[in-house]
Amino acid sequence: MRLTDISIKNLCRRKAKAGFIMAGLAVGVAAMVAVIGFVRTMTAEINHKMERYGANILILPKAEDLQLSYGGINLGGVSVDVEQIRQADLQRLAGIKNAANIAATGPTLLGVVSANNQRVLLAGIDMNSAGILKPWWTLSGKRPDGNGLLAGARTARVLNLALGQEVAVNGRPMPVVGILGATGSQDDDLLFTALSTAQGILGKQGQISMVEVAALCNACPVEEMVQQISGVLPDAKVMAIQQVVKGRMDTLHRFSTFSLGMSAVVILVGSLVVLTTMMSSVRERREEIGIFRAMGFRKSHIMRIIFSEAAMISGPAGLIGYLAGTGATFLAVRFFSGLEHASVVWDPALCGGAILMAMVVGLTASVYPAIMAARLDPNTALRSL
Repeated sequence: MRLTDISIKNLCRRKAKAGFIMAGLAVGVAAMVAVIGFVRTMTAEINHKMERYGANILILPKAEDLQLSYGGINLGGVSVDVEQIRQADLQRLAGIKNAANIAATGPTLLGVVSANNQRVLLAGIDMNSAGILKPWWTLSGKRPDGNGLLAGARTARVLNLALGQEVAVNGRPMPVVGILGATGSQDDDLLFTALSTAQGILGKQGQISMVEVAALCNACPVEEMVQQISGVLPDAKVMAIQQVVKGRMDTLHRFSTFSLGMSAVVILVGSLVVLTTMMSSVRERREEIGIFRAMGFRKSHIMRIIFSEAAMISGPAGLIGYLAGTGATFLAVRFFSGLEHASVVWDPALCGGAILMAMVVGLTASVYPAIMAARLDPNTALRSL
């Protein structure tokens, strides 16, 4: 009879203990898989939101006497001639090493204009990228295109603007097609229009005052990207918004730390379940092991029997744990309805890792019971018969 046959027969005789060990390992692996899967899903969701949540790099014109206020530029209530960036130069951004990490670029042209005989700061922006760079915007009406205007909340109140009303901007009649909800930022004090329209009104075709760049994901080296952009735009001042970058990366780090900590605790609990149950099984089989030793079984044979039993339980337990953990992740994601872009995938690598982890935990926790079984004195065991 082969040693594996002995292990199989013993497991069949002690189904309750085998089931208890399998359940302990499966629960531990399931918890680990669920935590890892949920953290992965949450990380993907956070990355998606971060990539679409505003700018974290600013490109400004180099000017020693420039006082920064709005996005790096303060024009106040007077007209100031600020050095501009050439819009055509932005094409160089496509050539930097980490160009794929740029989610959106928002060129902006700022200038003071007369609107209904009042001086107002006009901002010409790329309306397509504004949806990514400023996702917190809420507005009545629509985003302007062509000749339309989008009025900030305070600007609309001070100038008494309404949707559909025409405003004379530097003598040019322009309809108000949208009114921005209050943001609590300087956007409330501006008039927005399409970039090309603002360039025509201000007489600055092909020029921009600043560029907002949204470039952040789990592996985006923002500081390196700042250096890369500075290299292709030597006449511009490029800087990262450090607080935004640090806060977002800290959030991801907390998720990762939580995942590793929970996994370590679960693995420890699973190994203790296997250890105590296997030790109990060895004590119950003292007479059986004594007979094996009297028949000529070596210590290595006894240890192989114990390890074979542990392996036969651990493998299926790992698979069951992976399936249960992935199912738990799916239910957790469904419970958090706000995770619009979260999805759970069946990961073969994680499945293999779960089975391998169960095997390692099961076999490691069986080392002491196997040694204890191999060291049993056959004479002592036989006298207890």
